Amino acid sequence: MYFKFTFCPIILLLWASLSFAQNVNVVIHGAASIAKTDDNFVCVTLDWWHAKKCDYNQCPWGKAGILNLDLRYGVLINAIKAFNPLRIKVGGSLQDNVVYKVGEVSSCPNFMKREDGLFGFSQGCLSMERWDQLNRFFNHTGVKLTFGLNALFGRNESQTEKGLWIGDWQPQNTRDFMQYTISKGYKVDSYEFGNQLSGSGMGAKVDAKQYGKDVIVLKNLVKELYAHPETQPKVLGPGGFYEDKWFNTFLEVSGQGIVDGLTHHIYNLGPGDDPNMMNKILDPSYLNQVSQTYKGVSDVVNKFRPQLGAWVSESGGALNGGSKDVSRTFADGFWQALIGGNYGLLNATTFVPNPDYYGALLWHRLIGSTVLAVTKESDPNLRVYAHCAKKKPGVSLIFINLSKDRSFNITLSNAKPGDAGKPNYEFVGKQNREEYHLRALTGDIKDDIVCLNDVPMVQTDSEDIPAMDPKLVDASTPISIAAQSIAYVTIRDFEAPACV
Repeated sequence: MYFKFTFCPIILLLWASLSFAQNVNVVIHGAASIAKTDDNFVCVTLDWWHAKKCDYNQCPWGKAGILNLDLRYGVLINAIKAFNPLRIKVGGSLQDNVVYKVGEVSSCPNFMKREDGLFGFSQGCLSMERWDQLNRFFNHTGVKLTFGLNALFGRNESQTEKGLWIGDWQPQNTRDFMQYTISKGYKVDSYEFGNQLSGSGMGAKVDAKQYGKDVIVLKNLVKELYAHPETQPKVLGPGGFYEDKWFNTFLEVSGQGIVDGLTHHIYNLGPGDDPNMMNKILDPSYLNQVSQTYKGVSDVVNKFRPQLGAWVSESGGALNGGSKDVSRTFADGFWQALIGGNYGLLNATTFVPNPDYYGALLWHRLIGSTVLAVTKESDPNLRVYAHCAKKKPGVSLIFINLSKDRSFNITLSNAKPGDAGKPNYEFVGKQNREEYHLRALTGDIKDDIVCLNDVPMVQTDSEDIPAMDPKLVDASTPISIAAQSIAYVTIRDFEAPACV
């Protein structure tokens, strides 16, 4: 049973008003873009994990894995449709242990617990019947699909180095799978080659030179089977943790024009059983680590192929399904799988959205692909990001307040282009701002219900996503960011030449 509320408890509003407020001026540099993101920046994963995948004395995946997920639930369908479209990656740790029942593959084993297997499981199988069901679901919900391929097929584990898989990748099973996919008219936006096989690997690894040679084979296969360039899926890789030497070697071997997106994973909060997890989430230095990792990947991209995109194809914050008491609460929004484990956007049993679902949906709806620079006074607990608004005109800002006892009153300035010595223009808008403030229901960031503009986000009787309307705020007033909250703010009359 789900209960409807009209307002968040008044105690939350009193608590927010009593927190210490600091005045901060934020300068937006709107003359030029500093980066571009994909239009479908938010990407979530449907994972292969079995119900018996357990970590830290818990088994949080239930029937949320690709092979067991009930695709008929209305709340699941509506949660995906709300993005219109949502990029979904089918993949995860067990993808390199999956065969496709098509062509020469006649048997289709189920994943079973096996102590000496990859991640503790035997080989599993995707039948074409299940692939058909998934594609009907993807078509119905308007999914933009990335499919993670088995990059260990045909290899053997080294007898002399544990975890190293050697030999050439055998593409026949993937060829048969792609031919079936094409024959049915199923749309695949991109194929990612393997999962966490780079560097030291997770469970398994492949030498960088070998991976570079094999990804060329995959690219040629895609070009052969998808004859028309406009419908040809992108090839992504390596989909693992960034290690400078491995990434450089791989790209030296594969050369230009092979990989369309350089993918890496970020789980820098560490194992999900860390008792210090909450403190890590609220520590700005961990967010800084993400930017440092991304810079390393971007440097490699610029070195080998400037037009190559740097992608984050997995980022769950904490490893091994996330943290039981943190990852599915409001706190995790300060930092994504669609469903499963503790870090899914949806509850693994009920499919009801977790708090960070709403932050992801707001980003998708409000934040454009053009990134603007911002500067401010150096309080590390206040994070500020600026983009051109997704729906023109104007700019959209994201504010993340990690402080538990300090709120911020924000004024804005528009940087003068071309002359750093001149004072910035103070911005005073004439149109009402569109504001979306996310806070935990009770004020405790370990709460699993989020309020948007003081209205609890709970499932409706029709299983639709609740309305997410902005609060219109007088442009002459400061932007108020409560302690431990997240805010999305769109300003329609902010003049940024980069957004024209």
